[in-house]
Amino acid sequence: MLEFDPKTTALVLVDMQNDFLHPEGAYGRAGQTCAAISALPEQLVPVADAMRAAGGWIISTHFTLVPGKAGQPFISPHLQKLRPFLGKGDFSPGTFGHQLIDAMQPVDLMVEKIAFSAFYQSRLEWVLHRAGLKTLVFGGIVTNGGVASTLRDAHVRDFHSIVLENGCAAFSEQAHNSTIDSLSTIAAITTCEEIIAILKV
Repeated sequence: MLEFDPKTTALVLVDMQNDFLHPEGAYGRAGQTCAAISALPEQLVPVADAMRAAGGWIISTHFTLVPGKAGQPFISPHLQKLRPFLGKGDFSPGTFGHQLIDAMQPVDLMVEKIAFSAFYQSRLEWVLHRAGLKTLVFGGIVTNGGVASTLRDAHVRDFHSIVLENGCAAFSEQAHNSTIDSLSTIAAITTCEEIIAILKV
């Protein structure tokens, strides 16, 4: 399942944004930090470098809170309950918080997402087909949210999906591990180190 052509493969960086990861982002200001999530850039930067060197693509998905009247964001009730600190300006298009963290740049394609899955009401499927991509390697945050939902939608669209077990993370180790187990029925599970070795062959 790990046989693929790098030129038709993309590393999909799920929501590696300043509002999630930077100390001055929305989550950092609210004290919502997690060691496993904070460690992701160190894990994923070498993967991105190897993918670029092998001729593959880098795609970044960006969780987005669409601003409404007076800039107040449209926030779904479940998210408002889960993350009551989110407010005006957070994850807003064009802002520092909405951007991909500096360490992961540059990327080839960026897609805004308004739900867990980056396929939901977005242009993601269209650009993947236009780019001729067949294999998607997933990393980012959170394992049991954006990563799992986007991967499952990729699977039903017949993309060959690979998930980096140590290239994604959740706020709970249990949530991460159980999600990786459940995804193993529809995706190849590997590590950042293994995918780098394959890309360098």
